[in-house]
Amino acid sequence: MSPEQRIKLDQLITKRIQVKKADALFHLGDRVDAVYAIRSGSIKTQLEDAAGRAQITGFLLPGEIAGLDGLIELRQPSHAIAMENTEVCVIRLDEMDILAQHLPILQQQFRRLMSKEIQRSHQMVMSLGLLLSEQRVAGFLLNTSQRLSALGYSSTQFVLRASREDIGNYLGLTLETVSRLFSRFGREGLIRIHQREVQLLDLKALRELANAPCD
Repeated sequence: MSPEQRIKLDQLITKRIQVKKADALFHLGDRVDAVYAIRSGSIKTQLEDAAGRAQITGFLLPGEIAGLDGLIELRQPSHAIAMENTEVCVIRLDEMDILAQHLPILQQQFRRLMSKEIQRSHQMVMSLGLLLSEQRVAGFLLNTSQRLSALGYSSTQFVLRASREDIGNYLGLTLETVSRLFSRFGREGLIRIHQREVQLLDLKALRELANAPCD
């Protein structure tokens, strides 16, 4: 959406929620009566089994929407947890058609976002089934870079809001493997990393690594 369209959407959607770090925006099984546009901060979505073991299914950034996957059965299929203090705009389902009359591009944007969610799920299945650990981590860094760039932020310098443990959980890797690969990428001059601050030094090499054929 253009800056003017985002300003108009911001004017149309007046209800906002502040979610503190580690608090839930919604829980698995909650009834769906709205979706949530992230205005600032970040959110992780996760599933839990009967034993309480969590599987992270995604990380959402400003400008992205939480709760789209609950529209089919109108029940949330996952938990949404704030990774930092986060503000979301509440888009009620019963107001969506009214909003679309004032901002016709809104429906197009929802379809686009749903399509991207499906694509992201397909990429994750391929990553877990086919890619080596270093390819998964390189792909994760590049995906984060692309999404932040689309939001107008730097594509080469950013803060990883997700912990290494959460990144490993998402990618099907151990904390130790993620830490080891970050250190290796640093030694090889691909990235510079300090705690959660990351600088991508060689995007071309990262892309080649992420897309290298598996033996």
